[in-house]
Amino acid sequence: MGRVAGSYGVRGWMKVVPGGGVLETLAGTKEWWIGDRTYRVAEARVHSATVVAKLDGIENREQALALKGLEVRVRREALPEAEEGHYYLADLIGMEVRDVGGERIGSVKQFFTNSAQDVMEVAGERTHLIPWVSAIVKQVDLEGRSIVVEWSAEW
Repeated sequence: MGRVAGSYGVRGWMKVVPGGGVLETLAGTKEWWIGDRTYRVAEARVHSATVVAKLDGIENREQALALKGLEVRVRREALPEAEEGHYYLADLIGMEVRDVGGERIGSVKQFFTNSAQDVMEVAGERTHLIPWVSAIVKQVDLEGRSIVVEWSAEW
């Protein structure tokens, strides 16, 4: 869901850089996994492009800084159902990707975010970095585990 970027103030608050499209969801979740430990989120709010949060048991700047760089994860059941036409990117990992003509491009390896949009890394005969935008992503079939894109294996 994100990564701890550092402390926020001196009273144990921390700043988290969320993954693509999960800013509000992360701020609304009441329990986070960081490293090998679970933390109850006492308070969290969106702050610009980040989430700032106060976790139970983290009382000062040094404790918050000790978590810097670690991933923030949440239990799947804590997330709301994705709305129609929206997806949790983690659900798409491993799906087969084909172009609109049916040619196999590869399978989804991972997603990352650049400053403009999410990008899907597709591993096949070669690696493709495909922007996750409606002009390119034409169909997602969760049950069939496939994605159709306006893209070419030759690009």
